Amino acid sequence: MSQSLLQRRLVDVAERLKRIRAELAVTEEQLGFLEEEAENVRLRALVAETPLADVEARDARRHADAQARHADSLRTTVRELEREQDALLDRISAELSAR
Repeated sequence: MSQSLLQRRLVDVAERLKRIRAELAVTEEQLGFLEEEAENVRLRALVAETPLADVEARDARRHADAQARHADSLRTTVRELEREQDALLDRISAELSAR
């Protein structure tokens, strides 16, 4: 693969990595809020002991769990992009060493 193509791919991966990391930071902040809210709603439901309060607690927990799954997905994407970035850097380095 040509050096310029490898460099373009490396730039693309670096940009994607930057965007995903920024999204992950926002997602983790939202997750903290949703986890805290789910716990507060759960405690209110325990005190209220009503079916509606239980439904609200389950809904809040589902939202927090969905956000946690999204954060996990973003972390996986970051790891994959980091591996791809490392592989591209290795290829560029190997090609430069071969010259």
